[in-house]
Amino acid sequence: MRGIMIWTFGIAGGVLLLALIGGVFWVNRLFEAPEAEPVASLAGALGDSRVMTVFAHPDDEQLVNGLITAAKAEGAYVAQVTATRGEAGTQVPVVARQRDLGTVRMAEVLKNGFALGIDEQEVWDYPDGGLPDVPLEALVARLAEAMSRYRPDLVVTFWPASGATGHKDHMRMGLAAGQA
Repeated sequence: MRGIMIWTFGIAGGVLLLALIGGVFWVNRLFEAPEAEPVASLAGALGDSRVMTVFAHPDDEQLVNGLITAAKAEGAYVAQVTATRGEAGTQVPVVARQRDLGTVRMAEVLKNGFALGIDEQEVWDYPDGGLPDVPLEALVARLAEAMSRYRPDLVVTFWPASGATGHKDHMRMGLAAGQA
């Protein structure tokens, strides 16, 4: 009797393992696009020579450092707009007095942009965490004005429905950039 139970559990475990492995392969196939060709640079593949990034906070640009680096390597002009100084950020570890955090983070984003070769940078002074309270029309108008100056072929920003992390500031800037 004990031997039958061991065989039964062994077979059930094997079937479960095979189903799990099959499920992993099936899920991976959902995200494959066999016809898609890898590209060294999104900006280069699209023929874009002027790129503009639009983000809510200092350090958001870290999400696209590779895109910026590749675009710059292909000779693209890159401009960056950051809507807040990031003064409400959580510090882990603590690097500055909280009241000075916006100044520290603004310096960090400008330094990072310089290291990446970004041609033009703007850090606006909207309240960190308060972008949903800023009238959308005001953000759209200000971004449209920046876009008319920088004349981008490609605008890189957050997807408005999720903001990548669900952060309301990210979502608001994605929406405003799309409308601008």
